[in-house]
Amino acid sequence: MSRGRAKRSALIALCACLALLFAGLGVWQVERLAWKRDLIARVDARLAAPPVDLASRTSLPEYSRVRASGRFDHARETLVDALTERGKGFWVLTPLVTADRKILVNRGFVPSDRAPASSRSQGQVAGEVAVTGLVRLTEPEGRFLRANQPSAGRWYSRDVQAIAAARGLHNVAPFFIDADATANPGGLPIGGLTVVSFRNAHLVYALTWFGLAALCLFGLVLTLRSTHNGG
Repeated sequence: MSRGRAKRSALIALCACLALLFAGLGVWQVERLAWKRDLIARVDARLAAPPVDLASRTSLPEYSRVRASGRFDHARETLVDALTERGKGFWVLTPLVTADRKILVNRGFVPSDRAPASSRSQGQVAGEVAVTGLVRLTEPEGRFLRANQPSAGRWYSRDVQAIAAARGLHNVAPFFIDADATANPGGLPIGGLTVVSFRNAHLVYALTWFGLAALCLFGLVLTLRSTHNGG
């Protein structure tokens, strides 16, 4: 076999393999697109549903709307670093002591200059309260490049287990609740700032992979024609 024919054979094999690879990746992205659309539909349904009483539930999917009753243990609240549409500040996570367990509640956002509890004493409500909000999954360890530092009291993520351990809390639910926008006395903390958004670029990715597969097939056709014509 001549060197030129060997090169064309190698190019044909390469184009065919790449076309199959890119087509396979395109199909995978189409499957991911269907999965993401189903996920978004399921979460939208949870957000639109009436709140479920947590007293009778041990676990629920993330973003389920729930209601829980108890009293806040303000002495064990935890401030978690936050960057929101209202600027930089903190999430206020407070244990809600219910009849059968404790649940960490993200009561909402406070700006940095209102971090001390004494500066927002009106919001430190006493007695029995009812909290409505969204179930959220724990956020272990911290944020990217910013690990939680429990010993220093610096928290960059809402890590339920680590916060419970640092605050000496027992029998704590494995999730936390993002409180809704029901106003707190004095206006702080500010709840209802949960961002529910899912990136969905799978269609773009699928079209990109299928486009690359088409280019490889085009190259394959040109190479085969060249070989057939004896070029």
